[in-house]
Amino acid sequence: MGIHNFKDLLEAVRKLPGKRLVAVNGVDPNTLEALNIAVKSGLVSAILTGNRSEIEKTCNNLDIDVNVFSVIDAVSEKDACEKAVKLIDEGKANVIMKGLISTDKFMKVLLNKEYGLVPHKGTLSHVALMENPFYHKLLFFSDAGVIPYPDLQQKVLLTEYLIKTARAFGIENPKIAVIAPTEQILISMQSCIDGAVIAKMAETGQITGGTVDGPMALDVALNSGAANIKGFSSPVAGDADGLLFPNIDAANVFYKTNSKICNAQMAGIIAGAKIPVVVSSRGDSEKTKLNSIALATLIS
Repeated sequence: MGIHNFKDLLEAVRKLPGKRLVAVNGVDPNTLEALNIAVKSGLVSAILTGNRSEIEKTCNNLDIDVNVFSVIDAVSEKDACEKAVKLIDEGKANVIMKGLISTDKFMKVLLNKEYGLVPHKGTLSHVALMENPFYHKLLFFSDAGVIPYPDLQQKVLLTEYLIKTARAFGIENPKIAVIAPTEQILISMQSCIDGAVIAKMAETGQITGGTVDGPMALDVALNSGAANIKGFSSPVAGDADGLLFPNIDAANVFYKTNSKICNAQMAGIIAGAKIPVVVSSRGDSEKTKLNSIALATLIS
């Protein structure tokens, strides 16, 4: 496929057929502005569940033609959720997006066994994608937004999500670095122990589809010069496609540092459900929202 940057991603998504996104309670300016751009850019067709009068009023205030959307009237947030999930269940939409509804309520809908959006014993995770002008290729990383302190079993799943997402971009053998403060296996540091275990699991075929190594400090994962100075030899070192961070503290700081200081383009989705999920933040730029919609649509 050859997707090397966000421009390539947007072009690839425009060529996909049947791209339908449903926004749960899509009544707010944040959601409507993002979707208006996405629709006009040819990325998706958009369905909104929510109070029709409120949607029409907000669109009018924003000078958005409400007719670019399909609107399904809903009397409450719960009704909007149920109608959105029904569309997913009927195959009438293949991406779901959070609108004006609290993240807690939205996540509760995703995890509700009655709706069947998350497989039995499934785990949801945030997968981010970054294009940094100072790194030589796109970079996937996790988890910057959902699981605060993943245990070893969850980290294995997060590694698999990173591999799966990277492979959707045409990367046949994604290189995943399990990040820790050091490449040494220090028993006193759980991130080091987990990195070693996950790397061994990949080596023995328990994790497939990519090359995984760890524990690995961030400088070694992203910079071959640092790896050479430290004498660390690995096919992942200096050329990582994906980073598995030990916790949300590290991953979230990495996300915000790159997006706010380094002028990196970003995208983020929630993986682990039967369909990809877009949860845009009010602090995200329009470009980030558009990229996130494109990322979700590509892997749907």
